[in-house]
Amino acid sequence: MKKMKKIAVFASGNGSNFQAIIDEIEQGRLFAEIVALVTDKPDCFAVERAHNHNVPVFAFDPKKYTSKDEYEKEIAFYLIEKSVSLVVLAGYMRLVGDVLLKAFPNRIINIHPALLPAFAGKNGILQAWQYGVKIFGVTVHYVDAGMDTGKIIAQECFKANGKETLTEIEQKIHTIEHQLYPQVIREIL
Repeated sequence: MKKMKKIAVFASGNGSNFQAIIDEIEQGRLFAEIVALVTDKPDCFAVERAHNHNVPVFAFDPKKYTSKDEYEKEIAFYLIEKSVSLVVLAGYMRLVGDVLLKAFPNRIINIHPALLPAFAGKNGILQAWQYGVKIFGVTVHYVDAGMDTGKIIAQECFKANGKETLTEIEQKIHTIEHQLYPQVIREIL
């Protein structure tokens, strides 16, 4: 029998991609176990989602540590103890540092709501909207030391008709994210 792979999800906000991954697992379409939600925002909605699905939460306050290395060492130790195979960033709003990158080489992925390398960083959808792009999309990529600079794994896009509101564009992007991310995770595992 195939052994179930263990994943950790990092989130800092609403956790809609986290929920999409949970849904795929619970519906039997993704053969994995989420063994931890890691968050730098203990009050974020992703924590409530974790509690609703019995996912253990590792919440930390970066200000209580003397350095990024210090809290990343604690996170890495926690994830290694849980035998995590893949780290999945889902709205985690911090750059991953050397400690985690070395602990999980080529095993940390991220989803970004724009077609990288364009519109990297925070507010990718808004950046693209303000620029007036005609094609919007989503990118899943490996995480490296830069901001959204890692090797691209998958992208999916759609053409805007020019009449959509920013909210409608955001909804289309989230729909794509919620399908694409679990699919990529499935392929990697």
